[in-house]
Amino acid sequence: MTSNAASIVDTYHLSILQTAMPTMLSRSLLSPAFRGALSALLPSATSTTLTPLIHYSLLQTRFLSSQVRTAIDKAVASAPVVLFMKGTPETPQCGFSRTSIQILGLQGVDPEKFTAFNVLEDEELRSGIKEYSDWPTIPQLYVGGEFVGGCDILMGMHKDGTLADLLTEKKVLIDEQPTQPQ
Repeated sequence: MTSNAASIVDTYHLSILQTAMPTMLSRSLLSPAFRGALSALLPSATSTTLTPLIHYSLLQTRFLSSQVRTAIDKAVASAPVVLFMKGTPETPQCGFSRTSIQILGLQGVDPEKFTAFNVLEDEELRSGIKEYSDWPTIPQLYVGGEFVGGCDILMGMHKDGTLADLLTEKKVLIDEQPTQPQ
């Protein structure tokens, strides 16, 4: 097979892979790093054909600066429950952020063990948190320094009870003290 014919076949295979995937996944597959990885799966992939793609992919990948990574590390460690959101808990600026705040309220998260960061105030934070967690959307919830997920994950965990279990395990819920009879 000529190199031109192989290129056409490879482009065809790549387009089949991309159109066969759900929309969210296909968007992530369009990133340079994923395109490079997918190219390795194609029938005509060799070290000669992959080396330029790997170098190009690495050049296109944005790396967090150490300053932004350190700032996000500090933010994640600043409280047992941390939400990166659009807006503030009092005035959320998107429906997903509002829903996440409502879920945390319904679960009974202790306000003294919770903090939120408004990603709309800082573009580096907004783009950096997505790269930090390797999660494409905001809001993002961290509990005990570990990434939990976005609004869709929170909703699922809320419905199946795993969020309540996690928050109880991490001891971040409001303690209900029994009242003493007088």
